[in-house]
Amino acid sequence: MKKVAAAKTPAAATKKAATKKAAVKKVTAKKVAVEKATAKKAAPKTASAAAKKAAPKKAVPAKAASPAKAVPAKAAARKPESQAALVRRARRINRELAEVYPYAHPELDFENPFQLLVATVLSAQTTDLRVNQTTPTLFAKYPAPEDLAAANPEVVEEILRPCGFFRAKTKSVIGLSKGLVEQFGGEVPGRLEDLVKLPGVGRKTAFVVLGNAFGRPGITVDTHFQRLVRRWQWTEATDPDKIEAAVGELFPKSDWTGLSHHVIWHGRRMCHARKPACGVCPIAPLCPAYGEGETDPEKAKKLLKYEKGGFPGQRLKPPQAYLDAGGTPAPPLGAVSGK
Repeated sequence: MKKVAAAKTPAAATKKAATKKAAVKKVTAKKVAVEKATAKKAAPKTASAAAKKAAPKKAVPAKAASPAKAVPAKAAARKPESQAALVRRARRINRELAEVYPYAHPELDFENPFQLLVATVLSAQTTDLRVNQTTPTLFAKYPAPEDLAAANPEVVEEILRPCGFFRAKTKSVIGLSKGLVEQFGGEVPGRLEDLVKLPGVGRKTAFVVLGNAFGRPGITVDTHFQRLVRRWQWTEATDPDKIEAAVGELFPKSDWTGLSHHVIWHGRRMCHARKPACGVCPIAPLCPAYGEGETDPEKAKKLLKYEKGGFPGQRLKPPQAYLDAGGTPAPPLGAVSGK
């Protein structure tokens, strides 16, 4: 009897252990299955939540973007532009600027070709406003080429001192006055080839005189003009003569003088060298350089200069059309310019 019991006991224990092990394995498998199911259900929720969380972040720039930022100017600039497309864009820019500056004019005060010639030479490396504040004294003392040709250089230097580089400019204006007397009978010639023979007179100065004193079309390539036509990708040239030739091919000759005024006015008032007021620029959709300056409209407004920013223009005696349009004369020498 004892032997039988002893034989049965190990078998029962083994069976019991196997049963317990199977039960544990079943529970473990069930637990793993539950965890997998839970993870599977949670995965879509997590992805959905992540998507929902990320969605607002992607939408913010679109909502925050101003109308000006939506201008595809840079994208357009990266695409190759045919000559015909360039001509259309350039002429449209000129038309837009003509609407913004309908009274654009030379900002040097003058009453005759001689005064304009002298004033233009004096405007190098200084503002037209400073020249306009200086020339009344000069022309009151030396009203004609004959008078300035015979002037005492030291006296002229003192008058021109506010314009900067007064010694070199004194030499130029006295020299060109002598040239006018000796070569042209005291009269300013109306031809480019004659004007550039005078001391201190280059193509830029000659075209200012021809366009505004004689009504003969010319392109004035000053620093503002050079900067803007390159920003607008009208040309990649840096030499003034090459810029003049390249831009001249984009416009009919009759537009050249007006174009020069529009571009120069825009460069002085809005499209500045360091901080262009892109956010208020009327030609932003046409400008490949949009975004180089301030694009926020409110901040850009503060960058405007002269009459658009509340300041007067540069002429003490501007044309009547400018005054009729709300322009303000510049203050005389010694006066404080205010808003």
